[in-house]
Amino acid sequence: MSSNHPAAAPAPLHQKPEVTQDTVCRRFSVAPMMDWTTSDCRVFHRLMSRHTLLYTEMVTTGALIHGDAARHLQYHDSEHPVALQLGGSDPKELARCTRMAEEWGYDEVNLNVGCPSDRVQNNMIGACLMAHPQRVADCLAEMQAGVRIPVTVKHRLGIDDLDSFEHLHQFIEIVRTSGCRSFTIHARKAILDGLSPKENRDIPPLMYDRVYRIKELFPDLEVIINGGIKTLEECDTHLQHVDGVMIGREAYQNPWPLLSQVDSRYFGDSHAIPSRMEVALAFIPYLEKRLAEGAPLYAITKHLLGLFHGQRGGKQFRRYLSENGHKRGAAEDTFRAALACVSQQDH
Repeated sequence: MSSNHPAAAPAPLHQKPEVTQDTVCRRFSVAPMMDWTTSDCRVFHRLMSRHTLLYTEMVTTGALIHGDAARHLQYHDSEHPVALQLGGSDPKELARCTRMAEEWGYDEVNLNVGCPSDRVQNNMIGACLMAHPQRVADCLAEMQAGVRIPVTVKHRLGIDDLDSFEHLHQFIEIVRTSGCRSFTIHARKAILDGLSPKENRDIPPLMYDRVYRIKELFPDLEVIINGGIKTLEECDTHLQHVDGVMIGREAYQNPWPLLSQVDSRYFGDSHAIPSRMEVALAFIPYLEKRLAEGAPLYAITKHLLGLFHGQRGGKQFRRYLSENGHKRGAAEDTFRAALACVSQQDH
């Protein structure tokens, strides 16, 4: 749907695969992350992997129904396969927004039942819905009605005192009656009273075994594991027990070692792997178009700060962009100057 995405595609490093409603694969995906997985970020990630499923930031139903829907829904054609994550708890509103997502060409819609922030709790969005499995089932049933794209759910192991395996089992038993067949499980519970969203990403202990048990008990469901995963070797271990792996912060902060390898490792696609520098240079045509639209340089390039993580000149690259990317008049030449800080050997 090129009419929805005014920026031109970056010079491709590889041919984008054909994606249809029936071929969305969740074997490896990058998690939805607020302020991080923007369209600019997803275009960057797609230069390293053609098959990884990319998720938007969570978008609330209110933002789509009462706000600037186009601003939230527009994306770049190169992002496919791409999924829209919705936040909400009104079945009719969620169904309306799911239809909007299908009209805009998204490959999947995912319901957020995992975000622990106070703001979403007050609006009956996110992890607090784990206390209301029938409501979640009703929402998912309405969302699936009238659309052909997959509708999935992402949730926690539990919340607060509702943290037993029995509660998790009952939650899934009820939610699956909606017809939803794909469950992405963050292998931590959420503590809604007393921990910040940031603390909820680290303090509650990871319990991967509970996710494994869910797959054993519900072999007909697609079960995706999420939480604390940092390496492809860890992914290999999880994939012995579940159907897919979703990686969050590590894929954002140190993307190249993960995303450049997944196509051959998990999707049987042995295309040439682009170097870090090739990825950066391939991003420039897209950067030029976004700058021409009036987007600030740093807002676009901040998502690339981890590209040279652990490499010679990587710290200098990050520092140069951080110090100069905000300045008035910062443009493509600023980005190229940052790249000049990086030794091109071994990239």
